[in-house]
Amino acid sequence: MTSNNSGKISKKRCFSSQPSINAVLKKGLRDDACQSIARFFYNNAIPFNVARSEEFTIMCDMISRYGNGFKPPSYHDLRIKLLNQEMKLTHESLEEPRKEWRNIGCTIMTDGWIDRKRRTILNFLVNSPKGTVFLKFVDASNIYKIADKIFEMIDVVVEEVGEDNVVQIVIDDTVNYKATGEMLMRKRNKLSWTPSAAHCLDLMLEDLEKKISVHEETIPKGKKITTFIYSRTSLISILHHHTKNKDLVRPGTTRFATSYLTLGCLYENKEALIRMFTSKEWKSSKCAKLRDGKAIEDVVLDKYFWKNIVICLRGATPLIKVLRLVYSD
Repeated sequence: MTSNNSGKISKKRCFSSQPSINAVLKKGLRDDACQSIARFFYNNAIPFNVARSEEFTIMCDMISRYGNGFKPPSYHDLRIKLLNQEMKLTHESLEEPRKEWRNIGCTIMTDGWIDRKRRTILNFLVNSPKGTVFLKFVDASNIYKIADKIFEMIDVVVEEVGEDNVVQIVIDDTVNYKATGEMLMRKRNKLSWTPSAAHCLDLMLEDLEKKISVHEETIPKGKKITTFIYSRTSLISILHHHTKNKDLVRPGTTRFATSYLTLGCLYENKEALIRMFTSKEWKSSKCAKLRDGKAIEDVVLDKYFWKNIVICLRGATPLIKVLRLVYSD
């Protein structure tokens, strides 16, 4: 009885230890896999937020389902074969929204921007109750100031979407785009032209900056402070010491929004900036003896400059909040 029992106990011990061994092995494999993924991110300068994307999770899941021996796609596969397949799948996925366009109608929207090569790019998007779909982009560098050419370009897009499906065109409110909108409505009397809400809000911010004296005087002073500090490495170090590594520049959705967001950052760091420009580090620096340095110090220590920032922000902040809402949609 004793020997049999001891045999049973040893077997139980053997079996009970097996899962823990598998768990250790699995953990080791996972650690190695995670390190390889991390190294792939680091060595190829891939932004960390990619790891939050749904596609990243799906990719890892599909590889694990395949199991051992998975062979990754080649350079040629990614560049040609799989790209063509993805384009086909993307076009197929647009069939459902296109049905919605035919049944309810849609809006064609344009979004212009300048890329790293200084080209003016126009994105064309189609909006309906089903959501917004990216249609295509066009390099408009040579034509974006010529109303006739813009009209021809947008008219082609209307044809692609279907004239009977288009309810309105949303474009900028500049002179050339106004002319384009009027030409479109003359040719296609079923659709209307609507100026972009975001562009209208940006024009309002531009008017504040250029046509109201307190804004016109305060914003350039704010820009001079940030330009002076960020063009000198030694001052950036002093700044970060006093602001606890907070920066003074906050990019906005548009150029004029950025001006006011920067004023907001300056005001948030008001006490830190005053401490900085009254500190021993500043007083003993070469920059403090420069004419520009003395001028910047005078601005930072001027109580009316800070009062004027408050006045500017009271006028601009409501517009910036609405602008954020528009861009978030």
